[in-house]
Amino acid sequence: MNIRVLYFATYKQKIGKGEENFSFEAPLKVEELKHFLRERYPDSGLDFSRILVAVNKEYAFDDDLIPDGAEVAIFPPVSGGESVLPTILELTEKDFDIDAILRQLVRPTTGGSCVFVGFVREVTTGELVRQTSYLEYEAYEEMAKQKMLQVVREIRTRWPEVEGVAIIQRLGHLDPGTPTVLVACTAAHRDRGIFEAARYGIDRVKEIVPVWKKEVGPAGEVWVEGEYFPRKSDTVV
Repeated sequence: MNIRVLYFATYKQKIGKGEENFSFEAPLKVEELKHFLRERYPDSGLDFSRILVAVNKEYAFDDDLIPDGAEVAIFPPVSGGESVLPTILELTEKDFDIDAILRQLVRPTTGGSCVFVGFVREVTTGELVRQTSYLEYEAYEEMAKQKMLQVVREIRTRWPEVEGVAIIQRLGHLDPGTPTVLVACTAAHRDRGIFEAARYGIDRVKEIVPVWKKEVGPAGEVWVEGEYFPRKSDTVV
């Protein structure tokens, strides 16, 4: 069997390549592929216990069998739809215009909106103060679009009175003070779930959409990884 393996974020950097092709005498499970990569790159410094795997743009699990000809993506935990309702899904290196986005989400019945926008922090406070010079965002773009659409479907299942939904993620080099991500929901009234839906939307984006950021500052650079590991329930709904 033959498979194409794609590497992202930390794995791409430490392995030193974005993809490679492998041939195996027999079909193998995801768990066996993890073991193969651990043996192939013993000096990479990678924690293969934290590896996530997607097969043909869907999360895969240890017991899943990888089919012949599959596209397999390897990455760390992640920090357009068919509906007639207005939906905006974008991965972009360009600035976004919040007013223009909201205009696309407004219907004749729309009476309220809730918008979450994330920004690049220049200073991160806490036990240790950390300064950021800039961030670099990277995505497994084809899969990211699919998972963004999944988030929209989940929102509309939980809050059926939500009308418009937008999820926009910036990619590339972003300086402090720059917007990084937007999640917006509209409905007929503010009590139709738009606050809860927008909060749920950004949380789910951070959990299941394969986007990563590299933080660069005076102390050096590091890929920021999350702690959430997808479950079977996080597959397409």
